[in-house]
Amino acid sequence: MKKFCAVLLAGAATAALAGEFDCVIEPKQVIEVRSPLEGLIERIDVDRGDLVRKGQELVVLDTSLERAAAAIAKQRSEMEGAVRSGESRLAFSTKKYERAQNLHGQNYLSAQARDEAATERRLAESELLDARDNRRLAELELARQHELIRLKTIRSPVAGVVMERMQHPGELAEAGVGRKPILKLAEIDSLHVEVVLPAAAYGKVRLGQEVEVIPEIPAGFRHSATVKVIDRLLDAASGTFGVRLELANRNHRIPAGIRCSARFPGVDSINHREKKK
Repeated sequence: MKKFCAVLLAGAATAALAGEFDCVIEPKQVIEVRSPLEGLIERIDVDRGDLVRKGQELVVLDTSLERAAAAIAKQRSEMEGAVRSGESRLAFSTKKYERAQNLHGQNYLSAQARDEAATERRLAESELLDARDNRRLAELELARQHELIRLKTIRSPVAGVVMERMQHPGELAEAGVGRKPILKLAEIDSLHVEVVLPAAAYGKVRLGQEVEVIPEIPAGFRHSATVKVIDRLLDAASGTFGVRLELANRNHRIPAGIRCSARFPGVDSINHREKKK
């Protein structure tokens, strides 16, 4: 808000008597798109000035290694040999133990032979469990590789416009805060209108209030915006405070980064009283 005070204060002082205040229309938010993982940029599907949808694919990093690892994990997750072998060994050892148990009960087999059959069955159970665990781990590794592939496909978090393209295919995308972004996006389906009002208007503006906004471009159009933020801290030097309005812009008719005028109902009467004093 501070960066607009110098621009808006002069307009706020001269327009106060008419109930109109200078304002600036900005994007709702500006986002720097970075990669969550380091990788070589394979392609970028948008360029400066392109409109993008929320969830639209923007950038794809090279995923050849992840796809190869996913293919290996998929093959391991579908392997049945170790599991079937373990099942057969368990079935055989179970029957062997049951026969040994019966023979021991009839005093035809020693207790040691029966215990050996029982141990063999427990080992077969452990081997089968191990084979099943390995297959489950392969399934989890496959899911992990798919998630890495998903993360290397970067999609738009908002509906808006591409402000700038900083990298190109063949360059290395670096992960982490402070690293060079790939794209810069601006959300323009909804716009923010920043206004500076005189201190006398404090308490006369309320959240949710409808305010008329007249942008410079396109000329002659009037729009209704809603008060979303009222600063609780006033600027003592200038005797002003900031207000943020939210302006719907679904058809993208209103460009961001332009000046405008905002009319607040009832605020002009405050200024007339102050002028008489």
